[in-house]
Amino acid sequence: MSDPSELVLLREAIRTASGSIKPNKKAAGYIGAFVNAERRGSKLIAQVEGNHGIYTVSIVLEKDGDLRGACSCYIGRHGHCHHVLALARTFLLDETSFTVIEASQPKAGATLMDNASDFETLRRTLSDTTLESLLLQLRERGITQKAFAEALGMKPSMLTVYKSSEARHHYFSELGAIKLACVWMLQHARKRTWKG
Repeated sequence: MSDPSELVLLREAIRTASGSIKPNKKAAGYIGAFVNAERRGSKLIAQVEGNHGIYTVSIVLEKDGDLRGACSCYIGRHGHCHHVLALARTFLLDETSFTVIEASQPKAGATLMDNASDFETLRRTLSDTTLESLLLQLRERGITQKAFAEALGMKPSMLTVYKSSEARHHYFSELGAIKLACVWMLQHARKRTWKG
């Protein structure tokens, strides 16, 4: 079951951050217009139809208490757009319009792959885990981003592109396969230093 304290902390952080900001005309037009709105712990994610297509918008309460927003619109990379403000206001006006998605609870001592008993669970697990967090886990095992990229036959700079694009809700079709390769590497690579 979802941790109620996450909801309380998220609600308070959004109230504090957006309480003093009055939505402009652009933001006001998007309030309540979101579809596929979900809350996953302390993260909100939804879609809205904008001037140039469907945008994916998110707000995350970080562990340090800061809010981080992102939008796939052309100015929303760091959450400084009216879509993010509208998502915050939508949440404050009607939290029940967000479907609560429970995080899959890992079994003690199990890996990501052990907890993915079927394709849907695997898809959800990979969707809930960022490439950046997987690469950090590889780093902790002594596998550099460069070594991992070279093992896949790609340029290390491309992993940086995939990470930053995912953070802005722009998804390359290869992203799932790269994340799956990270998970495989985490399970099968012994703790050692990979030069690269």
